[in-house]
Amino acid sequence: MKQESPANGDKTSIQVIERMMALLDALAGYPDPVSLKELSAATGLHPSTAHRILNDMVAKRFVDRTEPGTYRLGMRLLELGNIVKSRLNVREAALPFMQALHRKTQQTVNLSVRQGDEIVYIDRAFSERSGMQVVRAIGGRAPLHLTSIGKLFLSADDAKLVRAYATRTGLAGNNKNSITDLAKLERELSLVRARGYARDNEELELGVRCMAAAVRDDAGRLIAGLSISAPSDRLRDDWLEDLISTANNISAVLGYRVAESA
Repeated sequence: MKQESPANGDKTSIQVIERMMALLDALAGYPDPVSLKELSAATGLHPSTAHRILNDMVAKRFVDRTEPGTYRLGMRLLELGNIVKSRLNVREAALPFMQALHRKTQQTVNLSVRQGDEIVYIDRAFSERSGMQVVRAIGGRAPLHLTSIGKLFLSADDAKLVRAYATRTGLAGNNKNSITDLAKLERELSLVRARGYARDNEELELGVRCMAAAVRDDAGRLIAGLSISAPSDRLRDDWLEDLISTANNISAVLGYRVAESA
């Protein structure tokens, strides 16, 4: 039997992907479920070819089969779309506001998201000409309970989930100011819920304090946190109003409306 060369294999794989995308584009053009016959006509694919590819996409939930021979876009696309929206669009929406807040405070402004038991810094606004600043590396990680943004995410969890987090992590501390006791953490999270913002008082790093406010999407979900990090003696409480206002402005760009969350 003749073996397919690597070059031919690559060409075949690309062809399958192109056909899959053609089917997805065709499905996107119909508000209601579509028959195999219509999809075949819209894409120019032979019905047996379209049927085979659609079966594979149904198995992976990219396409739903509503009844025999009828298809529509699947929920997996919605799940992936929400991930892209929360991780990428929030950066695009946030950056101009972050830069404006940095110009006003002359301190580093961070944007972070939650991944498991940590926060991940996904963007920042700072200037090398602004004097002493606390600059976090993009892609850097930190435990939830030691950071202001991490506390925002924990405050959105119920008590059972917070206890599970404490069990998994052991609430390990970085220094004498770190919160390593569950009862103390629960009290801190209650304050975060009551205030609507969070603080890190040298709990992650001695000499560094932070304050954070929530960024929400159009469904009201907490998807990111915005924080100001500064040397302990430079963090000013009068920046808090600007921080919260900035986070709210980013949320508004993402479609969040305060009245809708009530």
